[in-house]
Amino acid sequence: MKFTTLLACLALVSCSWPGWWKKKPSPQPLPPTATLVGRIASIPADRRFVLIQSYGKWNVATGTTLISRDPDGRSANLLATGETLGQFAAADVQSGSLAVGDAVLLPPPISKKNPPNTRELPKTLLPTQTIKTP
Repeated sequence: MKFTTLLACLALVSCSWPGWWKKKPSPQPLPPTATLVGRIASIPADRRFVLIQSYGKWNVATGTTLISRDPDGRSANLLATGETLGQFAAADVQSGSLAVGDAVLLPPPISKKNPPNTRELPKTLLPTQTIKTP
């Protein structure tokens, strides 16, 4: 009886051994995502800029494109001006519509490993012959 139990335990343990010597694939790194950097604090009525209340230290370079989004799908493109005062930073509105409280996101950097999701435009075909008129 003890021999049969020992044999059964060894059989169960040996079933898990075949995968030990195989090299496990390394996990693929996740693609970079946009980082939440702040929220729209105020929008002057007669100006095309906004004040952003930053979440933490403002480490956005001057001229960086930012994205503003709200839960309903409204979005806008902003351009960081480099002007900061305490936890607030200014950005110019490039396009879109926004409201106070919208999230401000810093898009991931574009690199050769992370190309933008755009399609190529077709190349323009040039005529090879010219038509002469009399």
